[in-house]
Amino acid sequence: MRGIEISLNQTQKIRLQRALQQLESLYSKANFNASVTVADTIPVSNEDTILKGHGTSERDGEVVATLCGVVERVNKLVYVRTLRARYKPEIGDIIVGRVVEVAQKRWKLEINFSQDAVLMLSSMNLPDGIQRRRTAVDELNMRIIFEENDVVCGEVRSFQNDGGIQLQARSQKYGKLEKGQLLTIPPYLVKRQKHHFHHLEQFGVDLILGCNGFIWVGEHVEVRESLAEDQLNNTEQQFTKSNTTKEMPLETRQNICRIANAIRVMSILGFNVTLEVILETIDLSSTLNLGIDEMLGPEFHVLVAEREAERRTSMTKRKG
Repeated sequence: MRGIEISLNQTQKIRLQRALQQLESLYSKANFNASVTVADTIPVSNEDTILKGHGTSERDGEVVATLCGVVERVNKLVYVRTLRARYKPEIGDIIVGRVVEVAQKRWKLEINFSQDAVLMLSSMNLPDGIQRRRTAVDELNMRIIFEENDVVCGEVRSFQNDGGIQLQARSQKYGKLEKGQLLTIPPYLVKRQKHHFHHLEQFGVDLILGCNGFIWVGEHVEVRESLAEDQLNNTEQQFTKSNTTKEMPLETRQNICRIANAIRVMSILGFNVTLEVILETIDLSSTLNLGIDEMLGPEFHVLVAEREAERRTSMTKRKG
């Protein structure tokens, strides 16, 4: 059962296996032409000239797959997208990372990639909000902005010659993340979407789905749309003032933990992490009056899988 490592009794194993088989059959029906294994023939039109991309090869005049995955087509390009793979950055990706080093005019972030990402001092907004050239004073104050182990949100800006990644954090929605939990899940469970920032108003929580598999669940922070009229000239004073915040309410902390546990359950089951499924998982736990810790129990994992199978089945029937 996908290598799920949770303690289940015999009845729970049967129920979970039945739900996962149902989900697998629904996926197979929807993607019967797209799913391929190694050496499978990929149907292409002989009349058109095609470009063989990643995961494909030519054998006896036919295009065959060299990887297990899903066939994707972009104009004339045909390639195979693996279902389980390491994070492969693309320009524009929203990522969450942790600062591992403060270097000269740059920070290095761990982003669940083969190399650390680089965030240049010139690629982010200064604390005073003024658009100007960076000075030696700004460089000396870098640790006031971000220091080691800080969690930071940014966007993939470009690739370096050695394959490394450069980030940018010029928007007000990017920057340091505080008062929350950082979750790590397999990157292939986070699909690239139009929106990766979500404000869950009913919980008072911000949710950031990082394309690199780092998920942030934290207390809601209002995004400042315009700069304050009275800006402080001293960077350190600005940060000292902004960091003097009140304690997080107990209800908000409980909501953060409940949302985080819902994501953990989805990750263990191998479900794509989307806002819709997260909210349904939270709603199920509330309906059953489960405690936050009880959400990580085996019975709730089985119930989530059965609920997802029912949801996918009803969606398929409506489309049909």
